[in-house]
Amino acid sequence: MVNPEVIVTTPRRLERILITNDDGIDAPGLAVLEQVARELADEVWVVAPALDQSGISHALSLHHPLRVVRKTERRFSVSGTPADCVAMALRQLMPSPPDLLLSGINRGANLGVETVFSGTVGAAMAGLLMGIPSLALSQAYSRRDAVRWDTARALAPDVIRQLWAMGWGSSACLNINFPDVAAEVATPMQITTQGMGRMSGLNMSQRTDEREQDYYWLTIDRHSQPDIDGSESAVVWSGGISVTPLRFERNEPDTAQRLREQLTSAKG
Repeated sequence: MVNPEVIVTTPRRLERILITNDDGIDAPGLAVLEQVARELADEVWVVAPALDQSGISHALSLHHPLRVVRKTERRFSVSGTPADCVAMALRQLMPSPPDLLLSGINRGANLGVETVFSGTVGAAMAGLLMGIPSLALSQAYSRRDAVRWDTARALAPDVIRQLWAMGWGSSACLNINFPDVAAEVATPMQITTQGMGRMSGLNMSQRTDEREQDYYWLTIDRHSQPDIDGSESAVVWSGGISVTPLRFERNEPDTAQRLREQLTSAKG
């Protein structure tokens, strides 16, 4: 019997691509992704947040209206989250669904635990929820003023073509990270696990503005410990391209089994 979760649903020919991001409609990574998409399909739609929505994850705007600004025939900004943009594109703006959704290219890697908070990944998960094969793409960097957009620009077309030709199950989207090295020295893509990444926690600092009013700034704490072999962090920080299948399922079976045993013991 065929498992429906592993049925390959992706067609072999790309005709229409939808792209979005979480860094906003004017982000340089979105411009790079648009160039990539135009190499792969004749019809490219851009529906992206009007403002930066980094860290918004899968959030939906359920309590306020969404405003859409049409930039060109197939380019729109939306006053909402990346997931809002996907829903708006598929349910209001596009006359036909895309063959593929591309989210990114994010400024900075989305690795390990941080994928839970990523709006780039959130958009891809929204595409997955709505039945569209979806990829999240990110470019790692170590210096904010030196993001290697040329690496993602050079490598992304062939990576996407290769993954599209292989197809993937309808129960997952793919999280792709490009390393912080020149494209010609990057090692071939590997199928990876999520791992833990380098996020170790959240921090909150208190500050005072010019009116002597307190405000607070949220920051992410990171560590430099190596991740497990085969994880996306281990591959990316060693100069490789990581591709991690992600799904909505987050059950932790070992904990569930332990709790069942304890519950049974308490009743007995």
